[in-house]
Order: sequence, then C-alpha cells, then structure tokens
Amino acid sequence: MRALSRVPLMALIAAVLPISLLAAPSPALADPAAPCDTPASHRVAQVQGGGDATPLAGQTVRVEGVVTADFQRTDQLSGFFLQDPQPDADPATSEGLFAFARESFKDVKVGDRVLVTGRATEFNGWTELSPVTAVDVCGTGSVAAQPYKLPSAGLEPVENMLLTFPQVLTVSEHYNLGRFGEVVLSSQGRLFQPTDRPGVDPALNKRRSLLVDDGSSRENPATLPPIVRTGDVAFGITGVLGYGFGAYRLQPTKPIGYHNANPRLPKPFPVIGNVKVASFNTLNWFTTIGSRGATTVAEQQRQLAKLVAALKGLNADAVGLMEVENNGQTALQALVDAVNAEVGAGTYAALTHPYPGTDAIQVGVIYKPAKLTPVGAATSSQDAVFSRPPLIQTFRRTAGGQPFTMLVNHLKSKGTCPADGPDADQGDGQSCWNATRVAQAKALLGLIEDQDLPSPLVLGDLNAYGAEDPIDTLEAGGLTSVTKRFVPAPLRYSYLFDGLAGELDHALVGRQLLKRVTSATIWHINSDEPRILDYNTEFNPPGLYQPDAYRSSDHDPLVVGLTLPGGR
Repeated sequence: MRALSRVPLMALIAAVLPISLLAAPSPALADPAAPCDTPASHRVAQVQGGGDATPLAGQTVRVEGVVTADFQRTDQLSGFFLQDPQPDADPATSEGLFAFARESFKDVKVGDRVLVTGRATEFNGWTELSPVTAVDVCGTGSVAAQPYKLPSAGLEPVENMLLTFPQVLTVSEHYNLGRFGEVVLSSQGRLFQPTDRPGVDPALNKRRSLLVDDGSSRENPATLPPIVRTGDVAFGITGVLGYGFGAYRLQPTKPIGYHNANPRLPKPFPVIGNVKVASFNTLNWFTTIGSRGATTVAEQQRQLAKLVAALKGLNADAVGLMEVENNGQTALQALVDAVNAEVGAGTYAALTHPYPGTDAIQVGVIYKPAKLTPVGAATSSQDAVFSRPPLIQTFRRTAGGQPFTMLVNHLKSKGTCPADGPDADQGDGQSCWNATRVAQAKALLGLIEDQDLPSPLVLGDLNAYGAEDPIDTLEAGGLTSVTKRFVPAPLRYSYLFDGLAGELDHALVGRQLLKRVTSATIWHINSDEPRILDYNTEFNPPGLYQPDAYRSSDHDPLVVGLTLPGGR
C-alpha cells in the first residue's frame, strides 16, 4: 500500500472543491468590521439642537460620548446619560443625551466611551434616544461636571448634562419625598407665596427652583432620600439633568449632604403675657373611622397621639380649633379627654358650638377653666355666607379684669373651583372662592360691630395669604395682624403649598386689644415636616412614625400672648 504523500491541506481542498467556491471566502470565515469602527453620524449637540425639541425627531442617529450616569435598572430610569467631552461652540445646544437602554440590552458604567445608535425622540418633552438599537463600548473617558448657578436663565441648554451647583441651596418642598423620592431646592433661601407678602416675583421663584429626584421610577421606594425639613440646606450638589412630568429633574450622581439649618423646636418660642391664646388646624380630627380623617383605628390612635403632643406643647389657655368632625361634641370631647389624660383631669374644657353648620367639619374652642371664665354663652352666626360658621366666645381671666372675645373661623377653602362667576379663579394668585372669603371677612366685621364684641380677636385658618383681599378687608375694617407685627418675615408662614410658604392661619385684633398684645409666634411643627412623617400607615415606613407633635397636621399653630389688666 502506497503511503500518502504530505500534500498541504489547502491543496487537498482545491482538488475536490470547485474553483468558484475558493475564489470568495465564506461569510462565516470573514472578519467583520469592529463595531467601534462605525463612526458617529451626528454629534450630541446636533441631536439636541438649539431649541426645546430635537431637530432630528424620528431620525436614526449614531452619537459618541462618555457615560456620565448609569440608571439602567428597570426600577430606575431604564437608561443612561452620555455626554460629548468636546463641546461645540454654541451655548444654546446641550452636550448631553439620555439613552433609553436597559441593562439587559447592554450594560454600561460611568466612564465608558460609547457609540450609541437610536432614534432621536422627544419623550414628553425630554430629548432622548429611543429606541436604542446599538450600544458599543469603545474605551473610557471622562467628563467634568459643569458648574451651574441658580437662578436659571433656562435649563434647556444643559438638559441631560452633568452639572454641579457650587452655591448653597435650600429645601423648599418635600411633599413627594416619600412617594417619589423628590425634593425641591431653591437658591437665595426658601420660596414664599407671591400673595403672602410684597416683593415676591413668581417668575423668579421658578428660576430659583430645582427639582432633585432619586434616579428611579418607583413609587414609595424602599430606600428613601434623606428625610429633610424645609429650610435645611445643601451645597455642592452634583447630578445629571433629566426631564419628566413637566419639570427638569436633577438625578444625583453622588450622595447629597444636607445640613440642618432649620432645627425643630420642642416648644414654641415663649410668648409674654398673662393669657396665652392659640389657633390650630387639626387636619381632619374625626372619630368616625374611614371618613375624612384616619381610615383605621390604628391610624386614629396615631393621629390622636400627635395632636395631643402638639396641644401639650402649646400649653395655651384657650385654643381655637379647625377641622374637627361636626358630630356634636363627640370628636371635640374625645380630643379634650385625651389631652386631659396627659396633663391632668379637668385641665381643659370644650365649648359647645351653638350653630356648627352643616359642613362635615366645624370649628371649636377648648380652654383652661382654671385660667379663663366664659362671659355669657357662646354665639355664632346663621348667615348663609358662612359654610363653617364662626364660634364666638368672650372670656375673662378667672381673677377678673379686661375681657377679650375670640372669633374662631375657618373661611372657605381654595379648592374645587367653579368654572365661572366671581368665585372662579381670576388668575390673580388668590385662587378660587376669593369673593366668598371677602364676603365672609366683611360678615365677621359686621358681627363685631352688631354684637359690640369687646376686644375682638379674630383667629383661625382664613384660607387667605397675608397680602390677599380677605386679609386686606379685615385690616381695612380696623383689625391688625399680630403675626405681621410680632413675627419676623422669614418666620411668618404656617402652610406650605407647591413649594411656596405662606401664612394661611392668622390672628387679628381690634384697636383696644392691640394695646394688650405683648407677643406672638408660629410653631413650625408641621409645614416644615414632610408628610411621610404623619400618622398615615398606607405608604409611610413604620419606623418613621413618632407619637410627637411633628407633622401632627399640615398647618402650623400660632400663639398670641396677651397682658390683660385688672383682676387680682
């Protein structure tokens, strides 16, 4: 048998295969072009354009940049941010983009140099690449955070870019801190309602504001941002600027260190005088479970514990209360009993409202019989202008001396607006039902005059900020705001709405009593506190609840000190 010669392998293949197959290499054996060899078709700035929307909407583009923030998990933003490390010469064009590419598509990390192919899209106002069809990691790179200062001249030119804020920023809103991980910060201190005081510019408020998110799409996240109070501060905040739900959103790329610039006070600032009167909106204290207040017995007990702590801290001789269930004396007496169980039997007593009206809530008064004696019976008004009739009671110190009259009110709220008519929102910042509140203010002045009430003290939740028509009406009628007189402007607020602080809760006195007002304060136990600390159990982590005064309501109580002459 002849031995096989050592013929080269390719020669053997050539002997048995047609020449045509040997002329072109097999696709399987071809060396494909490396993905990173496919260059970018556009620069990031071209995709962003110089306006609010991409000029390339709907077009497939390929861009190159460095990953500045990675939020690819499905419980995050399902994508990442990339930025061109070599900016163009146009300050109107952003150098950053968001790529909607989950980690299951192609996982990237901060510092990767990437080439990304996708369709240029405006997703509810957010310029991004979606869908993304290719992500190629082609090395590493770096992008320095661009220093940026508020007030902003417009955030569109830095959309999707890595920014750092070297200035001190103040917490102005935390309503959605627990629900969506959001906090609003502002430059130049906290933000105030334009209709609460002169000199507040609504447009400047917006330019001073920055919404800080948590880089996720989760509701009620298990891991929360820091629990902050409004008035707390931070500086050196760094993150990428995304967009969503009608607002630019800074997604932090490193932890934010907040500083406690607005510490809690265990008690109100002391007021001077021999009589201390307070006003407190209880935020729907109901004994009927599942109505406006607590939805379970457990929640009701948590709510009650917080209200008791607040009333103990106030330690006032008389307290005007709002948003108490209108079920006779049941809810009011339950609150009195709970307070007395803590401070001593008989310390407080409750007045009976002679005409509480038909609304689900009523106003009330509790007082210390050892300090104050009612002069005559409590009165009210059956004027149809009052949806929640006032409670009027004259008191004198038990030792005698000059009397004073409390007129406790809860004027028409700003919600559920009519579509037209004088009570529709007039676009002047006072919201709806302003005409009704003005009519109620006039009716209060009429009650003072018609009943010849001695030394009137009009207090309560008037649902009007300090520079709005109802307050102007009361002041024009001869009453003086004691908080405007005694509380410094930076501390003169009792409510927080949409990131703007202002005073909805007021105390105004007649000329004679003004001589006897010696001090006033607002105890900031509620408006500065995030709602995640309240009594509700639906979404609040159990470990956050404390049976203390903080977030016992959404309104801050105010306290007035009177020095009344006469008596022993």
